[in-house]
Amino acid sequence: MAKRLVAFLLLLPSLCFAAPAQSLRNQLMQHPSPYLALHGADPVVWQEWNAETVARAKRENKLLFVSVGYFACHWCHVMQRESYKNREIAAMLNRDFIPVKVDRELNTGLDDALQTFSERLLRIAGWPLNAFVTPEGYPVFVVLYAPPEEFRGVLEKLSDRWESDRAGMTKLARQAAEPSRVPRTQQLDRAAVQQWEERFLKQARAERDEFRGGFGQVSKFPMSPQLALLLSRVQKTPDTELNAFLKLTLDQMSAKGLHDQVGGGFFRYTVDPGWETPHFEKMLYDNAQLAVIYFRAADIFRSERYRETAFSTLDFMIEEMQDSKGGFYASTSAVDNQGREGAFYLWEKDVLKGMLTPAELETARRIWRLDAARPFEFGYLPVEWTAPTQAERKILSGAMKKLKKVRSDRNLPRDDKRNAGLNGLALIALSAGMKQEPRYVQHAASLVEFISKQLIGGEGLFKSVAKGRKIKGAELEDYAYVVTGLLEYAEAANDRAAKQLALRLARQAWKQFFSDKGWRRDDRPLLMTIQPEAVLSDGSTPSPSAMLIAASLRLGDASLKVKAREALLWQSADMARDPFVFATQIAAYQIGLEQTK
Repeated sequence: MAKRLVAFLLLLPSLCFAAPAQSLRNQLMQHPSPYLALHGADPVVWQEWNAETVARAKRENKLLFVSVGYFACHWCHVMQRESYKNREIAAMLNRDFIPVKVDRELNTGLDDALQTFSERLLRIAGWPLNAFVTPEGYPVFVVLYAPPEEFRGVLEKLSDRWESDRAGMTKLARQAAEPSRVPRTQQLDRAAVQQWEERFLKQARAERDEFRGGFGQVSKFPMSPQLALLLSRVQKTPDTELNAFLKLTLDQMSAKGLHDQVGGGFFRYTVDPGWETPHFEKMLYDNAQLAVIYFRAADIFRSERYRETAFSTLDFMIEEMQDSKGGFYASTSAVDNQGREGAFYLWEKDVLKGMLTPAELETARRIWRLDAARPFEFGYLPVEWTAPTQAERKILSGAMKKLKKVRSDRNLPRDDKRNAGLNGLALIALSAGMKQEPRYVQHAASLVEFISKQLIGGEGLFKSVAKGRKIKGAELEDYAYVVTGLLEYAEAANDRAAKQLALRLARQAWKQFFSDKGWRRDDRPLLMTIQPEAVLSDGSTPSPSAMLIAASLRLGDASLKVKAREALLWQSADMARDPFVFATQIAAYQIGLEQTK
């Protein structure tokens, strides 16, 4: 169906339907989301994703143009500059569509559904994601980043087709939607859990890069949920080959371009398979998960290097992403305040010569390859191209302190909204840190206070706090991650109140997001293709359903344990087809199995 749709649309004539001018105005100028506010001055009359906007599309019988991105997305900003600030393109969007701009971090359920549609239609997904949705709520087409002329052509084709054959497009969109699935049950016994784990391991071995670590052969992402399950595996079942792969991956991630050697923390991903060239945004969710990964690896492999990496990651989060009230910001941008990608992290050779001692400069020259051609437009990135000796590491430590001090005067934009779910992940990381270092206790306690006072109201969780405003619409992931964070903190600090708060939120999450038909990420979806699912997969963050199940098994509440065990009996065809992206669900199986002993 997806191939039929693509071929069909590409054959359409490039004629633009002239509809009456709209009376809409851009709704985003004062929006608390930094990403949405960036689009407040666009000539496109952006609307928010809500029931009122969908109702307007129905009244006017127009396609919704739903553009999804996020603050740290470089190509989102490129498309804004090239197309959304282009007055001719804006006029087409305003006249022929209902334009909607979405911050994916505020509408993760919608984003997940549209990403799934994009993968089915184009065999690729990502951001910016621009979906054309019928007034009924069915996606009919999607385009990712496109240059202005190509994008203009897509708008013309879709506008003309909608005018000439709305019924046909609507029928096609309905047919392209996946049918709802009835959950199937399975046994939860040792043999079944072991079988799932072996399926996962088989696929992990097939996907791994044996020479450079990580998974895949094009770009490299941290893949934290998968690494967490593999660490659990080697902790209980020694495996020399798997140990070597994990150490290679952890070493490459921390020594090469994914890791900020100067200020700590990890970038989102590298655009190459050798971990060399980062995409320079830093996300709270990556750093929170990787701090926990490195703490676990430090214990399993008895590595102080891994422990120091975990500490430096937490320190980065606290120094650069925690606000005065204890909450954590969502991300830092890939571009500096002058719009230069990576410039905040890069160094010209002449600048280094003026800052470093001869010994520091000579060591940096060898380890950081300062004699090689400059790899980035704005300079060199400190990377351990050659493993330094202990003495060289000490010299470089002094050099990087100087670089960090100078870098503190540079300006890097950040997304300063504080999402509930992301702060739940941060609390998990801080709870792991406070078990090892007392200096993290106060930061964790401050975050618990922020969550309890700023993110929780009488009706439950808020989705986010930004610019002094509380944003409603908390989703399953927000509840699951906050519940888990509060539980981890309660156990680390022996805090009964935190555990009771986790219990209260867990009960509410089960009530809002789970039914006899499956899980919903969003309890009020407006997209018709969002259907309940038996099991939710991992993405860049862990499966929220699996996280809630695991926390509910640990909270000590009998009724929650019954619900969790019931949900663990469900399976899906997706999981059987691709177990690699269900690592957190398999970990939840293991917890359920342990409790039956």
